[in-house]
Amino acid sequence: MIIYLSAEGKYKFDSMASLHNRISRKELKEKMEKDRTPRTTISFYRYISISDPQVFRDDLYKAFKNLQVLGRIYIASEGYNAQISVPTAKLEHFKTYLDSVPELSGLRLNIAVDDDGHSFFVLDIKVRKKIVADGIDDPNFSMEKKGKYVTADEFNRMTESTDTIVIDMRNHYEYEVGHFNNALEVPSDTFRDQLPMAADMMKPHKEKNIIMYCTGGIRCEKASAYLLHQGFQHVYHLEGGIIHYVNQVKEKGIPNKFIGKNFVFDQRLGERVTEDIIAQCHQCGKPADTHTNCINDACHLLFIQCESCSEKWEGCCSDECRSYIHLSPEEQKEKRKGMDLGRNIFNKSRSRKPLK
Repeated sequence: MIIYLSAEGKYKFDSMASLHNRISRKELKEKMEKDRTPRTTISFYRYISISDPQVFRDDLYKAFKNLQVLGRIYIASEGYNAQISVPTAKLEHFKTYLDSVPELSGLRLNIAVDDDGHSFFVLDIKVRKKIVADGIDDPNFSMEKKGKYVTADEFNRMTESTDTIVIDMRNHYEYEVGHFNNALEVPSDTFRDQLPMAADMMKPHKEKNIIMYCTGGIRCEKASAYLLHQGFQHVYHLEGGIIHYVNQVKEKGIPNKFIGKNFVFDQRLGERVTEDIIAQCHQCGKPADTHTNCINDACHLLFIQCESCSEKWEGCCSDECRSYIHLSPEEQKEKRKGMDLGRNIFNKSRSRKPLK
């Protein structure tokens, strides 16, 4: 049991304190930026029945905290989805722990392609209704019937044929900075919207081989099951997603069909795969593929900004935000009252108007 001082100035007792982070995120981030401990960024997922997600979550938190694991993990009755950072020196201990838990044993671990060791600064493990918000409410839908895996070799071979269609099951801002050659984009900000859109797009191509891919495999695996549920027959998904594909082409010395940067949902915001820059700065239009969040705490817009615009706009997305950051802390706090500070992403309307 831990005794701590509440925001009201009262002492409280919390027997569950060891199962949750109690340090401010700002402090944790500053600590991580100073830490020089070599770390390895890893992602993994599995669709598997979990009878008691809360108990599973708490056991995982205790074990990962002990191993100094940082990252974001979602647990649900349908499985789990994890993006984490592990001290490199503890990797073998980490793998030993995974193999000791039936639900975690034998996992495919996706090792980051371009890792600076600062992908995460806190350990967050949350129980959710689903590990991927899909909008599917059909009780007859099941993840037991899903598309066939294709390896990097098989992907390269199949995509040489005109009988194969490749669909990118990521959000538009991910596709914008990097994707496979000739892959079709499903222009949406959310996976739940993409599923029916992808099915509609593929109706004229039901007789062709359809390969779906995403960052690490979790979204395209569910998307492949969804298409099969909709009556499609020849559905495949890229094993381990882009991350595993890129690692495989490097290990095997085979051609790489992915161009640009792989967007990732951590502090890095991207892994460099090839030197091709296929996107543009959202402010000046020059070639750029570096995502950033507007430093205005009342905005935090996710957008692409080149180095010169970053300097010119002081890390902000607009004149309004640049003016805002020069207000006193008290004035900023007052202006933020009542604001919706949820995730803000450039180009939701699909318009190509640059920021000003």
